[in-house]
Amino acid sequence: FVMAPASSSPITYLGASGVSALAFFPLWKAAAIGQSGYEVAGKGYWQKYFEAMKPPWRGSLVVIGGMTWARAAIFYGSDMGSQAMRQQGFGTGLSATVPSLLVSIFAQTVNQPFVRSSIMLQNPGEELAKKTFPNIAMLRHLAATKGLASLWTGLDAAILKTAPKYMTAVVIKDYMGLWLAPVDPKDKTAVLLKSAKVAVTAGVAGAVLTNPLDVVRNEMFKTEEGMVTCMTRMSREDGAKWLFRGIGKNWVAVAAPIASTIFLTDRFKVWFGC
Repeated sequence: FVMAPASSSPITYLGASGVSALAFFPLWKAAAIGQSGYEVAGKGYWQKYFEAMKPPWRGSLVVIGGMTWARAAIFYGSDMGSQAMRQQGFGTGLSATVPSLLVSIFAQTVNQPFVRSSIMLQNPGEELAKKTFPNIAMLRHLAATKGLASLWTGLDAAILKTAPKYMTAVVIKDYMGLWLAPVDPKDKTAVLLKSAKVAVTAGVAGAVLTNPLDVVRNEMFKTEEGMVTCMTRMSREDGAKWLFRGIGKNWVAVAAPIASTIFLTDRFKVWFGC
């Protein structure tokens, strides 16, 4: 579980990532709305939460597609990179962090325009969400009104939250595989429980630690501010409360698909003999 064998197929990572992205999209939508401060109908917390998860699921295909390839690339690249570095004599810590960091930065940079357009489309009052191809309409609108560079607004905050999130998840996944007591490979229940413990711990840790940067990125999408300016303004207006904005939704929305991807990848390897 700690190290992917040389024969591991990227298909197992892609399949696990795709299933997780599809299953947990409504949670992502609710978290994006909560962290962005968009208003939704409803009186209490749970009523608003479920209202935020409901259709219409604007930009869902782009979000699911982006999450699928990005998570698959990050976890596959991390496992393969970690294995290669260990074979070259590098230690567990460096081997677990460097590949995940580099692949995360690449994936976030490529996905950023689609992430921005998708999050902005979650605003219940967004007119462009009614278009046949809402993400394309939003990208064109941003490029025309704010310039092409605006498509990568918030990239600094996105990298600062995405890279540590996945790096934390990968490091915990690798180290917990070493720390937890060995289990009999023939004991399927014990193997499943160990895999689940590693997956859930890795997912929750990555989500909770990086929530403030999710908030900053989403706020930058709305205001076009720089990261430091945005953080300063929110601190002045809300004190430290903004650090925890949407965390109740986010730790579930982020932790669940990460944990699911790790767990399902492990299961798919077993089922398909990879």
